Amino acid sequence: MAAIARLLAAFAILFAAGPGAGPRAAAAADTPRWRHGLSLVGQLRYGPDFRHTAYVNPQAPKGGLVRLSIEGTFDSFNPILPRGATAPIAGLLYMPLFEDSLDEISTAYGAVAEAVRHPDDFSSVTYRLNPNARWHDGRPITPDDVIWTMEQVKKHDPRMAFYYRNVVKVEQSGEREVTFTFDGPGNREKPQIVGQLPILPRHWWEGRDAQGRQRDIGQTTLEPPLGSGPYRIRSFEAGRNVVLERVSDWWAKDLPIYVGLHNFDELRFEVYRDDTVELEAFKADQVDFRVESSARAWATAYDFPAARDGRVLLEAFTDRSPAGMQAVILNLRLPKFADVRVRRALNLMFDFETMNANLMFGAYRRTASYFEDTELAARGLPGPEELAILETVRDKVPPEVFTTPYANPVGGSPDAQRANLRAALALMREAGYEVRDRRMVNVRTGEPFRIELLLNSPTFERHALAYRTALERLGIELTPRTVDTAQYINRLNDRRFDAIVGTYPQTLSPGNEQRDFFGSEAADRPGSFNRAGIKDPAVDQLIQRVIYAKDRAELVAATRALDRVLLANSYMIPTWFSGQIRTARWNRYGRPQTMPEYGGAAFPAIWWWDPALAQRAGPR
Repeated sequence: MAAIARLLAAFAILFAAGPGAGPRAAAAADTPRWRHGLSLVGQLRYGPDFRHTAYVNPQAPKGGLVRLSIEGTFDSFNPILPRGATAPIAGLLYMPLFEDSLDEISTAYGAVAEAVRHPDDFSSVTYRLNPNARWHDGRPITPDDVIWTMEQVKKHDPRMAFYYRNVVKVEQSGEREVTFTFDGPGNREKPQIVGQLPILPRHWWEGRDAQGRQRDIGQTTLEPPLGSGPYRIRSFEAGRNVVLERVSDWWAKDLPIYVGLHNFDELRFEVYRDDTVELEAFKADQVDFRVESSARAWATAYDFPAARDGRVLLEAFTDRSPAGMQAVILNLRLPKFADVRVRRALNLMFDFETMNANLMFGAYRRTASYFEDTELAARGLPGPEELAILETVRDKVPPEVFTTPYANPVGGSPDAQRANLRAALALMREAGYEVRDRRMVNVRTGEPFRIELLLNSPTFERHALAYRTALERLGIELTPRTVDTAQYINRLNDRRFDAIVGTYPQTLSPGNEQRDFFGSEAADRPGSFNRAGIKDPAVDQLIQRVIYAKDRAELVAATRALDRVLLANSYMIPTWFSGQIRTARWNRYGRPQTMPEYGGAAFPAIWWWDPALAQRAGPR
């Protein structure tokens, strides 16, 4: 159908051009067509004349208040700086060129830009801005704002500069057009990636504040910024709360991708330093909605009057997005973690089955892939297409990549624990360690093997203590240490940690972000997501295969190959995943009958205030 449409379009151009205009018409026919949406995986679900998505109520009433929580703190409203603790509200203040759909994989539709086009080789992309796009002060969003935003992001955020490093030129190419030129062809993701860029107002950031001081986008700030999104900051108390108000005359409210979204007049975010306090605040009707990350709390902490009489509802939502890799991430920059045998020994001592039964009510499954719960996960032995890709790195990867499917060790019983301990002791001896006076020490230096597990929340402390007990049997000392958010971020950025608990979120169309997650160039770059410090030429080569995959079949095969090599090197200790998003809410809100496949609860974006429910739930 797409081929027929292109052919008809070409004929239309030829006939419209008139006699004698053949060469010009042919050139025009070669010009990429404008599109209302982009997708990395196939046909768009919504055509150019769609009015709203299937996961919203287009008649959703506007009004009401939602009280939400922020765990940690914030000391800045500058959305592009990697330092400081930025309030997590930028997505409500600013808009990207194209907005992601929540019921399609890696698909986006017009927002600040109304249309996009790119050549077939993906060497560049042009976005055409919506003529109605406005900042909250009424000034138009211009190509200059787009160009300046890209320049400032690359200048001030090393991680994003790396992410956008393939963008070698950004220029105005028409009255309302901006063209991004890439460093080469074949990177299928790049046109869509630059469309995700939240656009900032150059005139505001280069202006002066109410006291006449020059603003500086290179510094943190608590001055409420000018935006273009559905909300603006009404008030805040630094490190305590921030209140957003809906922009009633928001210019984009009738764009198809936004119809039915952002229905609340006020969003109030309260800061909590501790998850336990946050839960108690919810039960006391100080917070309206909560995502429960603890299986123990989900099973035991919600037996209170409002939950029993229906004023509070518990609901788990299925999200088809990849679970990704949650793991104990080891700092491979430290010599003690350099040997793969040590890392495998540490994994042998991680008794997930016992933790799951005793601490998590059996609610989880062990993570066994960096792309868990998707078709991208490596399972069994490599198939023909994956094998062909792996052959290109055969001399750089462990031989078991080709012969043995990855499997986590299994605990859960005394016999299994003893077997895992024996195997771990043997690996440690091979790696140059031995037990002396019940302590595992380096045979050459006599240095005891110690690990500090850095945490920024008490949530994982019980699991860390269970792991510490297991490691004691191996003679290794594990010390959990929980610090505040600011210190945690600083230590991560400076790589001053032994181990952390973290997650590598994935999409169903992986690509350029894998460089930042696992690429060698990102290992020593401050602020990168290569927390582990992986430097592996085979991984680098496979990431390139993922990024430059020519079609879906090649992408799947290349991603499985990458997954298989990462797992074989035991760079991390996989923990667990659920596949569900557990939520609790005070029953004052309505939601669409059809929920998005990839958006989870999507609260509060697609929900609305229901006065009848609110009356039954009682006053706040």
